[in-house]
Amino acid sequence: MNIDRLVITIAGSFIVASLALGHFFHPAFLLFTLFVGLNLFQAGFTGFCPLAKILAKFGQRTGHAFN
Repeated sequence: MNIDRLVITIAGSFIVASLALGHFFHPAFLLFTLFVGLNLFQAGFTGFCPLAKILAKFGQRTGHAFN
């Protein structure tokens, strides 16, 4: 799995987890959903993704979206 697919998978799981936490425990967990969404939004425009940089340092194969 390359970095692009990992970023999408991790971001999706963070969103689902924070929505569940916000629903069952406390609405403040929805702020984490907002943070992940805004990060994905800016990554779409700028091509810069902090998670992609971290995964690259751990030796994951690069994809095409985040160079």
